[in-house]
Amino acid sequence: QVQLVESGGGSVQDGGTLRLACVASGNIDNINYLGWFRQGPDKEREGVAIIHAHGGSPEYADSVQGRFILSQDMAKNAVYLQMNILKPEDTAMYYCAAGLRFSLESKYYDYWGQGTQVTVSS
Repeated sequence: QVQLVESGGGSVQDGGTLRLACVASGNIDNINYLGWFRQGPDKEREGVAIIHAHGGSPEYADSVQGRFILSQDMAKNAVYLQMNILKPEDTAMYYCAAGLRFSLESKYYDYWGQGTQVTVSS
């Protein structure tokens, strides 16, 4: 089993910044990729950014490319999502996920955190 714990959500104004953190624990050898997903009100869950759990270049959704930065600290089994120039449409519950395939599709991820809410007001 793999446990994922997110932190760092909150409420900001349009154009603001937030930094999310996710720490993985348990059987880390079971996962290859870590990522951030989000689900807004009345929307399907969508991939935001993903990265290989043991290092590599991240991949971003077009909607956040150039605004969000995914980084990792392998010694801490942690990934971080720096969110800049936030927009009201970024409002969602953000989830950290772990899986075996490099994909922005949520169906390929087996382990999920409890989520952290991000709210951007105009």
